Amino acid sequence: MSTPHGTETFTEADVLFDRDHIWHPYSSTVGAGPTFAVTGADGVRLHLADGRQLIDGMASWWSAIHGYNHPDLNRALVEQASRMAHVMFGGLTHKPAVELCRRLVDMSPASLHTVFLADSGSVAVEVALKMAIQYWQSLGHDRRRRFLTVRGGYHGDTLGAMAVCDPDNGMHTLFRGVLTEHIFVDRPLPGFSQACQSIHTEQLAAAMQENHRELAGVILEPVLQGAGGMRFYSPDYLREVHRLCRKYNVLLLLDEIATGFGRTGKLFACQHADVEPDIMMVGKALTGGYMSLAATLCTREVSDAIGQKGAFMHGPTFMANPLACRVACASLDIVASGAWKNDVARIERRLTEGLAPCRSLASVKDVRVLGAVGVVELQQPVNMQEIALRFVDEGIWVRPFGKLVYVMPPYVICDQDLQTLCQGIVRTVSATGQ
Repeated sequence: MSTPHGTETFTEADVLFDRDHIWHPYSSTVGAGPTFAVTGADGVRLHLADGRQLIDGMASWWSAIHGYNHPDLNRALVEQASRMAHVMFGGLTHKPAVELCRRLVDMSPASLHTVFLADSGSVAVEVALKMAIQYWQSLGHDRRRRFLTVRGGYHGDTLGAMAVCDPDNGMHTLFRGVLTEHIFVDRPLPGFSQACQSIHTEQLAAAMQENHRELAGVILEPVLQGAGGMRFYSPDYLREVHRLCRKYNVLLLLDEIATGFGRTGKLFACQHADVEPDIMMVGKALTGGYMSLAATLCTREVSDAIGQKGAFMHGPTFMANPLACRVACASLDIVASGAWKNDVARIERRLTEGLAPCRSLASVKDVRVLGAVGVVELQQPVNMQEIALRFVDEGIWVRPFGKLVYVMPPYVICDQDLQTLCQGIVRTVSATGQ
């Protein structure tokens, strides 16, 4: 198979080798579903080896917010590669890391002052959990080793992160006896635009009162639960979590890996509730989808307490990779221009209009939109192989899971492409009975 995009080719031998030897996310090398060879990408379009083009509704799992092949990000990558691709961060530093951390501190909630640069979102969560535990150890509270969270959450696939993911619909059952057992309360019930009453937080308050002496922190995805269910919940709930954390002197950890940098209509989702965390994780869109990079930010109180008792015990080999840091600086410069605000508001309007016809389908349970996130929740789980092929035939790239057909396109997507994306979803959901 040849491609009209560039000079790269993808052969039948490549297809067979991929099928027989390569793991893809949440799949097996045995009997895996269809995969589509991508040979290039520009703007919001993925170029397939067979010559077709797909409008990307996934932004490569939330990350490619500026679209593909962006000239500013390309330039930053090439210029940095000509200077220094990588150097260890232990005992050394470099300008891209300093500039990136300066940007992160300047744009993040005012309570956050120090930055740990990590390899990926899951690692950033691991770092956050370890920070919270080591903070309490430094203060002489060795019992504070557990975390409280809500059902329906998702924080990553490493062991520590998995332990605070949804215990019913996550991967707990596969690793029972290995994962640390934490404290879970029911997922937030009121929707984003609904008021949260005391009855909705009674279980949370009771769990905090009963367990606060052994809690290192409360960890949540603010306002939007991502891969655990794509649910938008009331900012009032997050305000109450923040209040209880202050009442019981428990650290608040907010996972902004998926929601950070404008996705929900605010720069950070916690700003919908006007609360500031003790520790915050960011990733995904940090480099505009170009390279794997994440960060864990914390208050001066947390970092100083840990530092008074020694070193923080974490240090990835590729921590603060200069290439990734330089591209992240370029990405955050685009974010700082503020254009995303109008783009996300426009995408929210278009998704609300475009996905509305799904509401009348018997197979659809709910349709919801927040910022640049649109969700069609079905009554039954999708047939992944069937629906993936139908979406590609529609000229769009959408990757459902479970009962959820959802999109979070790049911010630069135009109205016409948004219309094509929504119409393709409506037709596919109608045609498949899903």
